[in-house]
Amino acid sequence: MRTRTARRGSVVAALFLALCAPTAVAAPVPRTADTADTAENAGAVLVARRAALAAASRGGGASGLDFRTCPAVEDLPAHVRCATLRVPLDYARPDGPQISLTVSRAAATGARGAARQGALVQNPGGPGASGMYFPLVGGLPGWERIAAAYDLVGYAPRGVGRSAPLSCRDPAARPKGPTQEPARPSPAYKMQRLTQAREYARGCARRAGAALPHYTTLNNARDLHVLRAALGEEKLTFMGASYGTYLAAVYATLYPRHVRRMVLDSAVDPDPRRVWYRNNLDQSRGFEARWHDFRAWVARHHATYGLGTTPAAVQAGYERVRDAVARTPAGGTVGTGELRAALLQAAYYDDVWPDRAAALAAFVRGDPSVLAAQAAPDPAAAAEAENATAVYTAVLCNDAPWPADWQTWDRDNTELARTAPFETWANAFLNLPCASWPVRGRQAPVPVGSQPDRLPRTLVVAAERDGATPYPGALELQRRLGTGASLVTETGAGSHGVAGGRNGCVDRHVERYLLTGATPGWRVRCAPHPEPAPVSLDDGAAGARRALLPPVV
Repeated sequence: MRTRTARRGSVVAALFLALCAPTAVAAPVPRTADTADTAENAGAVLVARRAALAAASRGGGASGLDFRTCPAVEDLPAHVRCATLRVPLDYARPDGPQISLTVSRAAATGARGAARQGALVQNPGGPGASGMYFPLVGGLPGWERIAAAYDLVGYAPRGVGRSAPLSCRDPAARPKGPTQEPARPSPAYKMQRLTQAREYARGCARRAGAALPHYTTLNNARDLHVLRAALGEEKLTFMGASYGTYLAAVYATLYPRHVRRMVLDSAVDPDPRRVWYRNNLDQSRGFEARWHDFRAWVARHHATYGLGTTPAAVQAGYERVRDAVARTPAGGTVGTGELRAALLQAAYYDDVWPDRAAALAAFVRGDPSVLAAQAAPDPAAAAEAENATAVYTAVLCNDAPWPADWQTWDRDNTELARTAPFETWANAFLNLPCASWPVRGRQAPVPVGSQPDRLPRTLVVAAERDGATPYPGALELQRRLGTGASLVTETGAGSHGVAGGRNGCVDRHVERYLLTGATPGWRVRCAPHPEPAPVSLDDGAAGARRALLPPVV
């Protein structure tokens, strides 16, 4: 399922769909973490032990990684240092082919005499997003005490960025816009998208070769285990957002004795029965609810935007814009696909609501330039977007069995689109390569919560109306993590990614937990952060600002 969290990145366009019967691909045979993966788990333990010994040989709790000035391509300031971590491509062959993961670190500042507590490692989600920029949060308001006590460590997971980068097609071959998506896909259009999805899956196999099966959440967790050891840490202190919460839950299931503290922000539902096909159906329902929230906010600010006084009226205005760009793309590059992708950002973050509403309002009034400025594809980000989509697809397709028959996809999404039309088909088409994924023996999802040892206290934070990772997933994650898991809920809010500056109540709980290990109780509620103020069409800001958002992965 597509998730976002980090504060940098670019928008990845949706791909998708296609033919009545799947291509001739061997039926996936589910594997489990405790059977076929025994060799991989043993390999990960061996590699982590070697990494720990390398760190110990430096003495004084030093890292076994060689942190130096970051390469210019990383675009990081001088106080952030970079290193590479060597891990096996296949943990069943720990001494076989190796890949390099890029790692970044800002050392604990020790401000005001704070004692160093070790490394705080972060994963921003995706899968497919890079965490290399995480050390920069130490310079943001509200992070001072955490940055004083912890080395802030980010990394690019396998396949991402310069970490053995995965690609499924030439970025230059991506549609440059406009793309036109029908509001209600016809059988012929569905067949076209199914054909494209199959070709995309074949492209992943051609480009990745024998490495393709090794991009999985299980291997991401094993890489994290080795990174922890290489940092000289006996136990992992971790912040995971969105997909990063699922990675953390899998890590905690595999390595419970190596968990120190975990903050899990905007939780993916880890129920093996929902990973990943049903999770994506749930996500489309969640996006529909947030699309309604956006339209209700625009209606409350009719005096500013003039788009209608009810959500239904705003929807009608959106449909007029969609029909118009289907005929004449805004700025020559924004068709219905780009329009939907731009408005999908409003289902993730309410801080973009003023800009998106202003773009719609300006278009209705005869000025398409504001929408074109916000929604046009960014050619400079094409390679990053292609890479993020490739990793996202490979991990989700490898992680679990998916329906192989088109009829199941068509039936489920046709039914869902009756009540959740905004994003259902685009979401389905994005994941459709998994129906014909050219990897034999895809694994069964990890039974999160089946760890033999009780976990230390963990902290789950979630927004009650989050569309990308719907709130029931946070309840399920808390249940599976056990009695030591605390859940902090931002009530009545739905922006994806709660911790880190959006809600002071949530941030106080997160800071206290990371600094002391104390959790606020089984379930705690925080009032929602304030809704954004409307932006007048006359102030010019709406057309000039573009939110720095992460990849849609």
